[in-house]
Amino acid sequence: MEPKINPYAALIVGVVAVSASAIFVKYCYAPSAVIAFYRLFFSVLIMVPIFIGKYKAELKLITVKDWFFSLISGIFLAFHFILWFESLNFTSVASSTVLVTLQPLFAFIGTYFFFKERLSAKAILSGVIAITGSVIISWGDFKISGTALWGDILALIACGLVTAYLLVGQTVRKRLSLVTYTFIVYMISSITLFIYITANREPIVPRHNSDWIYFILLALIPTLLGHTLFNWSLKWLSTSLISMAILFEPVGATILAYFLLNEKVIPTQFIGGFIVIGGILLFVIDEQLKKRETGPVES
Repeated sequence: MEPKINPYAALIVGVVAVSASAIFVKYCYAPSAVIAFYRLFFSVLIMVPIFIGKYKAELKLITVKDWFFSLISGIFLAFHFILWFESLNFTSVASSTVLVTLQPLFAFIGTYFFFKERLSAKAILSGVIAITGSVIISWGDFKISGTALWGDILALIACGLVTAYLLVGQTVRKRLSLVTYTFIVYMISSITLFIYITANREPIVPRHNSDWIYFILLALIPTLLGHTLFNWSLKWLSTSLISMAILFEPVGATILAYFLLNEKVIPTQFIGGFIVIGGILLFVIDEQLKKRETGPVES
């Protein structure tokens, strides 16, 4: 059965959708935690009718252990968004999004230490290449200002946190549908962010009315539309192709920032970003080849 929508077109729209995330954040005046809260809170509100209509029965399948892992996963996701959005206040869209793209490398390091997965020569090489690229970006930003380097550091920590979110939640995700798992984790993240905002006495109601527009756009476009298109594309396209396409989020974000925010790309950002994406691309290709050699793993 042929899809009604061209899956390649859907994939391109998905990449553009997630690339817009950093742009919307840059347009907001609210504190990073408040932006993150409304992004996830509005996503949960939009998902409520779908969850109640088709997936609420899955709640009976969730164990105490599942709730615990979902709680930890949601907390990691909340602080990932806080630190990533905060990094955009100090460094450029290009540097921040490229460094957050190091997620596959962080995930590989995590699985090595926690699940004892072996390190292949190609994986080590790809890691060295990606790290070299990130050092070039950070060195260039340091030469611009110390605050830009601080933004790079925040983006790297945010990358580590989103990797932890994925690693902790993967066992629960395998047992539940995407909608149920996402709904639960986003809800936990929203509660975590609300507590954080309250504890820090940050204004929950933004002072600029335009922020409401960007909160909703963040929930609709990168969060729901972008990731929904990626998941829909899995039915028609290979996982490796989608994984590689997602790596071009920094490219899309940088192009959008150039035209919409008038951000210039300095040589070190261009060279370092190209090297980082190349290293991660090599890693993704190597992982997919290994999966083909070993065969599909049943979950």
